[in-house]
Amino acid sequence: MLDVQKIKKMHKLAVYESGEGKQHLAISNYYRSDYIGLALIKNFFLTTIAYALLLMGWAGYRSDYLMNNLHRMNLPLLVVAALGGYIILLVVYSVLTYIYCTVKYAKAQKGIQEYYKALGQLKKIYDREERRNGRITGRRN
Repeated sequence: MLDVQKIKKMHKLAVYESGEGKQHLAISNYYRSDYIGLALIKNFFLTTIAYALLLMGWAGYRSDYLMNNLHRMNLPLLVVAALGGYIILLVVYSVLTYIYCTVKYAKAQKGIQEYYKALGQLKKIYDREERRNGRITGRRN
């Protein structure tokens, strides 16, 4: 006999597992500090690459001006300004990454807790069904 409650639970769990549960299950394999640390390391490298590309794009766009006025520029000040811009960009993106990953991890943990709770409820349904079937056939476990 089909149990509607069991089918609904199984469908809900299958939808979660195939949807956002995939990502939540992957995130739950990490400790919070490891997940955020890995994201910050990725952020460091990606921000560095992006800033280098932006700097090269700006230098390429302004190359005519830079070549004509290179002897008049205060190069140490230009280097300090470029490094200052990099540090500011890195700090801003690191803070944003930290906040984003903290929220994402908390959401994943909440989703995983609900998932395990639903699995526990499904197990109880199976246990009840097994006990009921055991009584009907006269078997004992």
